[in-house]
Amino acid sequence: MLDRWLFSKIDNSSLIIFRILFGILVALECYGAMLTGWIQRTLIEPRFTFNFIGFEWLQPLPGNGMYIYFFVMGTLGTCIALGYKYRFSIIAFTLLWTGVYLMQKTSYNNHYYLLILISFFMCFFPANRSCSLDAKKNTALKTNTMYAYVKWIIVLQLFIIYTYAAIAKMYGDWVDFRIIKILMQSKADYYLIGEILQQPWIHQIIGATGILFDLLIIPALLWRPTRRIAFFASIFFHVFNSIVFQIGIFPYLSLAFSVFFFEAATIRQLFFKEKKYHTDQEFDPPSYKNMVIIWGGIYFLVQMALPLRHYFIQDDVLWTEEGHRMSWRMMLRSRSGKIQFKVVNRKNNESTIIDLNDYLTSKQKRKVGAYPDFIWQFAQQLKKEYAKKDEDISVFALNAKVSINGKPYRAFIDPKVDLANENWHHFKHHDWILPSAQQNK
Repeated sequence: MLDRWLFSKIDNSSLIIFRILFGILVALECYGAMLTGWIQRTLIEPRFTFNFIGFEWLQPLPGNGMYIYFFVMGTLGTCIALGYKYRFSIIAFTLLWTGVYLMQKTSYNNHYYLLILISFFMCFFPANRSCSLDAKKNTALKTNTMYAYVKWIIVLQLFIIYTYAAIAKMYGDWVDFRIIKILMQSKADYYLIGEILQQPWIHQIIGATGILFDLLIIPALLWRPTRRIAFFASIFFHVFNSIVFQIGIFPYLSLAFSVFFFEAATIRQLFFKEKKYHTDQEFDPPSYKNMVIIWGGIYFLVQMALPLRHYFIQDDVLWTEEGHRMSWRMMLRSRSGKIQFKVVNRKNNESTIIDLNDYLTSKQKRKVGAYPDFIWQFAQQLKKEYAKKDEDISVFALNAKVSINGKPYRAFIDPKVDLANENWHHFKHHDWILPSAQQNK
């Protein structure tokens, strides 16, 4: 039954139009990063970037190298949309995008992570087999079919994302709309809608629909009687997010995924009127069938496990941030922090209070004040810089306090721990993060 469900051949119109939309969107994302100054602010101006821990060897290219880097990625996105040298283009884009994702996390967004996952899938999908320059050049490549597992991989990935996003919202500060109010305060000066977004009844609507949308949108798109309603609800939801939160291509990428939920005849009628329509669903399993099942099973087990890892790490993820990233915990909290770093020379015991302005951009300072991995990484950076001067140091975080969702500041980091000589653990609690239970007494 599973074999027939996954390995029947179906019309590939949804994959073809998604390839085109995906290529256009990633090209816009990359070119937009160049034009808006994002590259300058995030990758060129900082003295150093906060990499994902373990990928410190991935550093921004010197000079204007990162502009060339993003221009190449944008051009690869254009090639993806055109279906030109598709396999090379999508693999190269995936590698380059993953590199820049791991290169910095000061401007972390969930959609950056999502782009890695979808790009990875697209490396294996036969997305250039129709309406592409590749198929025009090599007619033997052309086909109007794909295996059904292509569609279901996308659907399952989206189901995981939205379900975990809904579950994560089911906590106190979301259901009492506190965090919604905080998120909307920075939008007060928006033209026409700014004042409306400050109203409590709007916060209630946003909070309730945020959970319901995430929980129900995939089932509603899958079920034919609710599909069109769900699609128009998606348009409103994602355009609202785009206008209010200004989160790049993510809302439009989410809308692009909708093509996998509509009948192929509908997609063909809208986008490919001249394309031959494949109506049969013959069962014709490929020789690599077992590989798809095994590796697909492993991949989705990891995807379901990663968002749960914080339950196995001591203390509340909202406080410690341990297990937060890559868990689809989207727009859940507002963090602000205060911190001082004291450097102590281990030979003569002389101490110095670090001026963060000498090392960090304003955005980096906000992160270092509030997030434990940034605090640890900055301590490691200080250790490296002092080592160049042949000084062996200890680094202590003084008066480190954090406020979550507008609540009073609470002590966050143990000031007695030498952070320069602590190890980082990806799946384990760090004892130098003071316990949240202590703060609530």
